Amino acid sequence: MDLLALADFNLVARHGGVGKAARATGRPKATLSRRVTELEAALGLRLFERGARTLKLTQEGKTLHARSAALLTELEETTAAIASGGGEPRGKLRISAPLLFSQIAMGKLAAGFSLQYPDMVLEVTSEDRSVDMVEEGYDLAIRVNPHADESLIGRAFLHDRLVVVAGPGVARPQDGDAAPAVGHGLDKGRSSWIVKSEAGPKTIAFAPVLNLSSLVMVRDAVLMGAGAARLPVSLVSRDLAAGRLVHWGDVDAPDTALWALYPSRRLLNARVSAFLDHLKRAFPKGTPDELAAFIEL
Repeated sequence: MDLLALADFNLVARHGGVGKAARATGRPKATLSRRVTELEAALGLRLFERGARTLKLTQEGKTLHARSAALLTELEETTAAIASGGGEPRGKLRISAPLLFSQIAMGKLAAGFSLQYPDMVLEVTSEDRSVDMVEEGYDLAIRVNPHADESLIGRAFLHDRLVVVAGPGVARPQDGDAAPAVGHGLDKGRSSWIVKSEAGPKTIAFAPVLNLSSLVMVRDAVLMGAGAARLPVSLVSRDLAAGRLVHWGDVDAPDTALWALYPSRRLLNARVSAFLDHLKRAFPKGTPDELAAFIEL
């Protein structure tokens, strides 16, 4: 098989079209199109469905792209490492990370990583959706309690837990009453929180007075006295210690875990391995307090 043709096929597949791949890489459209056609002829398979204005991978094309993209990356990294004498990792590292973790820690983590590895370019996208790492060209994805995915492997590097908090001026509701609450998407469809206590689980009824999409906005509204909220303890631990917020209880639910995920492959990407080590140094115990330390007073 022609490796150059396979590499050009992956370029076109990753960018979603010959024109887009040509613009992104500076390669001639005619060359990319010819290489893809030659690869299809050599394999005896149609890898793309060609419309008037669209180019879509066939099932065979999706399978080839998923299995060959990682192998080509490993081959490029191996030859680069040999050529450089096995020096420091270099090149681009693309990461997708959830919004809250990005707001709290990712800026400082990225800066520290960049200073340690000046020959690398780190690109971080903040989003809570589950990205397709192969199709969208990500090397690493950080996710909260991810669903099992046979195409990905990874490790949990940080744990957190949810607590119900309120400002000192917000009274905890009595039986039958509902607390004013600052809602988040996690609370959609709910009318109460269940918290732990020595006597067993207790229910706190609430009625939203605000609904906000960002947990940082929720915390800020709670600090202003708008109502109670369910938040990660890492986000509010300093406010609790300073008396700016009052702890109403730990939510009766499993702890949350942040995972670093990457495409399953025989050899671990050297750039990904370097960032995983960076996460381990930043969060050696993986506790909420270590994440809270990134938040400025």
